Amino acid sequence: MMNNQSNAIQTRRLSKTFGGCRVLREIDLQITSGECVALTGSNGAGKTTLLRCLAAITRPTTGEVDWFGQGAAANPDHRRLVGFVAHESHLYAHLTLLENLMFAARMCGVTEPAQRADKLLEQIGLRSWANQQVRKISEGMRKRLALARALIHDPRILLLDEPFSGLDAASRDWLGGLLDQYRADGCAVCFATHSEEHSRRLADRTLILQRGSLAAHHEAATTAANENILRYAV
Repeated sequence: MMNNQSNAIQTRRLSKTFGGCRVLREIDLQITSGECVALTGSNGAGKTTLLRCLAAITRPTTGEVDWFGQGAAANPDHRRLVGFVAHESHLYAHLTLLENLMFAARMCGVTEPAQRADKLLEQIGLRSWANQQVRKISEGMRKRLALARALIHDPRILLLDEPFSGLDAASRDWLGGLLDQYRADGCAVCFATHSEEHSRRLADRTLILQRGSLAAHHEAATTAANENILRYAV
């Protein structure tokens, strides 16, 4: 077992119950800096709830979540360590793309928010749309913008819920390359997906949720040379 300081994320016996229904069951996991982990499972398995707990958006019923060896909820400033992309973008539809990013940058205390927002719009290929209202752009563009918003403060942990859903092939390739880049820069990445292709292509490990429990994992999925699947009961 790795010590706490070596983990970007660590959970211990994390469980979550909603209205008497146990959604997560004593989850123990570790994700290190520079590691990309895919989270798979059927609808209702608990993927979104687990991601929201890892992001400290949803409070576990029991158990703990640590970021870099400290309690995720211990200090509000620690939230700046994390970028979270929900399945729904939750952007401000009446604001422009630039205004959405500048608002997020100011909320996160980013210095020179306009410059940071402009740089990210260039990175996601939407700089020419900077002054367009979000309600007038496509769903794929909104996905890109939501990702840029999550990256605005240069987080060290990136959590994404079904980020490839609704994207065309070019956008999926672009997003895969971006996640590779952030992992190479030492960011810990965890994304939920139904796509075995994206798990195999991008993730170092694939965690499988079944009825709220971690049921198995796939190791070393990033290299085409290693297609063997190691399964173990948790």
